[in-house]
Amino acid sequence: MKKQKSVPIGREGLFDARTLGIPKMLLLGVQHTFAMFGATVLVPIITGLDISTTLLVAGLGTLLFHLITKGKVPAFLGSSFAFLGGFAAVAPRLEDGTPNTELLPYACGGVAVAGLVYVVLSLLISAFGVKRVMRFFPPVVTGPIIISIGLILAPSAVTNASDNWLLAIVALAVIIACNIWGKGMIKIIPIILGIIAAYVVALCMGEIDFAPIREAGWLGIPIHTSALAKFDLNAILMIVPIALATIMEHIGDMAAISATTGKNYIADPGLSKTLLGDGLATTMAGLLGGPANTTYGENTGVLAMTRIYDPRVMRIAACFAIVLSFSPKVDAVINTIPTAIIGGVSIILYGMISAVGVRNIVENRVDFTKSRNLVIAAVILVSALGINFAFENNGISFAAGQYTITLSGLAIAAILGILLNAIIPGNDYEFGKEEEGEQAVSFKV
Repeated sequence: MKKQKSVPIGREGLFDARTLGIPKMLLLGVQHTFAMFGATVLVPIITGLDISTTLLVAGLGTLLFHLITKGKVPAFLGSSFAFLGGFAAVAPRLEDGTPNTELLPYACGGVAVAGLVYVVLSLLISAFGVKRVMRFFPPVVTGPIIISIGLILAPSAVTNASDNWLLAIVALAVIIACNIWGKGMIKIIPIILGIIAAYVVALCMGEIDFAPIREAGWLGIPIHTSALAKFDLNAILMIVPIALATIMEHIGDMAAISATTGKNYIADPGLSKTLLGDGLATTMAGLLGGPANTTYGENTGVLAMTRIYDPRVMRIAACFAIVLSFSPKVDAVINTIPTAIIGGVSIILYGMISAVGVRNIVENRVDFTKSRNLVIAAVILVSALGINFAFENNGISFAAGQYTITLSGLAIAAILGILLNAIIPGNDYEFGKEEEGEQAVSFKV
């Protein structure tokens, strides 16, 4: 009997169904679903968006990304934390803590337009080359913007945590412990473990109301016509500038996945293709009433742990997310999580967003002995934070014909940073020169 030639599973991550078998492939898909789940559903919990819709657009967005990148990149697209500040500015929760269902569709409209920024950048890269385009978005601009996003969100984290400090501290402590001392999957899914631990404590304290779970059905439609995107110029201007930071996040994730698998995805299928896939997935998510999508570092961690890099496993995970989106029961269970637990998670989450901005600056070796870099960073930080907290509507309003336009602090900071970087002499940033630095732009815990 002729011995069947084995297919290697290792650095290249090559395998097929005959090697692992369908059950193992499905199990790997479930593992990736579990890895992305905690962070993906956290965004709608914080913003008030529908959890079922979020899971649906995560699955559909991942499949769309794989279609555009010709199925070459083993990436999963989940909810982006970077846009939380935009949602908080456009559609803050009501005084009783309930979602602002009237304004959330306008925030989603802003997300949909933000996705088109990726598309425009993708076209520019195809036309002029990646190095020429990325000179306008060096770490001295994107780093302070990322720092500002986390700091702007900080007060809401403390406010939520103050609802019950015990639950908040339990969630925070478990996340830190899993992040520092965890091994394998424990280190990859600290958010979901922190929520589970604090949830158990909340159960013992009688803080959980199970009535919504009992009343929820097992099957339902995850798309709601009242939540579909609506468009308002002010909402768009508040949210679109965040795309400048998330584009750098995308590049960092592509570099990280490339380093993990040993394949250069920035070259093939190319950064223009991956940006196009991420952008169109984000636009689709916004139009359907979901949060922005982004490539997930959690799933990159699973790739490194299993050393199996076949993109088909990510597509299986996407299908599982879509299946879960059709169960209102799942939505109801997640919505019973107390606000204080979300506050505890947010304390570290928002802080790490800012810390990632600092890391982006450090690992890209931004030289602050140069006055130009100090000036750019200073103007971005002060304008973003000062304008956001000094004005009641978190921005500066001015009349343009019959319309009143409001530019958020982050929007003004992004515009000023890009202009100063272009005008002040001495821009020596060259994209791709420091590969290590480009891997350091991720909003993931």
